[in-house]
Amino acid sequence: KTTMAATGGKIRWDEEDSRLKCKYGSDCYQNNKAHHMKYKHPLKRKAEADSDVPVKAKKAKIDDYFNKNSKANEDGEEDLEAMQEERTSKAKDDLGEVHVQEEKSSGYVRQVSDDDAATTEDLDEPPSSPTNIKESLKQKFLVDFPDDFFSFWEFCKALNPKHPEDALKGLDLKLVGPYDIIAEKHKQFKGTPNYLLHWRFYYDPPEFQTVVFNEKDESLFHLGYFRDDPKEEPVFVASNCASVNGVITPRGENLFAAIKWYIDDKQKKNKKKENKDLCNISASLKKWADKNNFSLDLKTKSMKQRDKKVVCSSFHKAGIVVPVENDIGYREVPETPGDLKKIFAKIEKSQSEEERDKNMDPLQELITLVQFANDECDYGEGLELGMDLFTYGGDVFHGPIMTLLPLAYQFLGRLENMQIITAHIADRKKGQNVDQLR
Repeated sequence: KTTMAATGGKIRWDEEDSRLKCKYGSDCYQNNKAHHMKYKHPLKRKAEADSDVPVKAKKAKIDDYFNKNSKANEDGEEDLEAMQEERTSKAKDDLGEVHVQEEKSSGYVRQVSDDDAATTEDLDEPPSSPTNIKESLKQKFLVDFPDDFFSFWEFCKALNPKHPEDALKGLDLKLVGPYDIIAEKHKQFKGTPNYLLHWRFYYDPPEFQTVVFNEKDESLFHLGYFRDDPKEEPVFVASNCASVNGVITPRGENLFAAIKWYIDDKQKKNKKKENKDLCNISASLKKWADKNNFSLDLKTKSMKQRDKKVVCSSFHKAGIVVPVENDIGYREVPETPGDLKKIFAKIEKSQSEEERDKNMDPLQELITLVQFANDECDYGEGLELGMDLFTYGGDVFHGPIMTLLPLAYQFLGRLENMQIITAHIADRKKGQNVDQLR
């Protein structure tokens, strides 16, 4: 019989395919050449008999998992299937809307098809920026910005009328990202920047949008808005140190609260006598915030209410929120955070492709369980596992990240985040070279 074989790094037709069968068959997410040179995969999904794992053992393991975690009883199975069909249909409809919207607005990235929802490509002639600043920001970053974002610009403008972006230079802070559009820096730039990556640091998930950066901090300290859903208002302003890890820490409900925290923290660390400049800026900021009714509390009532909706903390510690109705929407990843990190570390430290394939097995099993969770509308599990991989970091995990996160975002109707993670993984950089307008 004629089969396909791998020799010399190339795939050729031969009488006999000497490669080993990949035990995950068509469910295998790996796409590296070395893996496919060693293991063969079915062109179409086949029965579990194609797997080296015994069918009964594999089914028993999955059944055991669902017996403990399934959210639907027998009477509710039809409702569950109907719910899944409805959500899947809605996700596809939303994807079609984004396709049209992207053609008209963002320009630099668009969806190609329903079957290849995570694919992006550059367009030769991006549309011009809308004259309305809010529309321009929405076009480029796919989200709306809150009132405190614009009020904070006016506050900085009062401090430095010519260059508001540099008004906090005395604090070593600079307004960046979306503020570059208000400062019209994009109008002097020749080229086609990808705004989805503009000031997006290595550990910034799609939920996080950088707006302030410390130019002198080696830890790459930056502040940004954090949204659970791209269609909703930010739930808080948070900080991250990109050269350290992916931990995201809430610093207040708005930018005024976050900068107030920053000033207070800076004064605490300053063992010398009180800095008058810091005191003056703090006083001015407090006066402005009070006048415009922006809370300076580090933990507001709305933030506490959001905490009640968090289904898991995730590796980034900021928490994940997904819709949960009648116990449907989320099931936890069946590994502790500590055990997950051990699995990831073992994969990362693999010395050979063969060793890595072996160490990937536990992760592949988790991804298989996520696929079953998606079938029962528990989309939060895929988001959690994908986000843990993203926050852990490492190029070796980009494949499984792209298997998990775009689909999770699509099912959750967070298509903007799907576009952001796709663009980010395609060009994910460490360091501070994240300015697309430079």
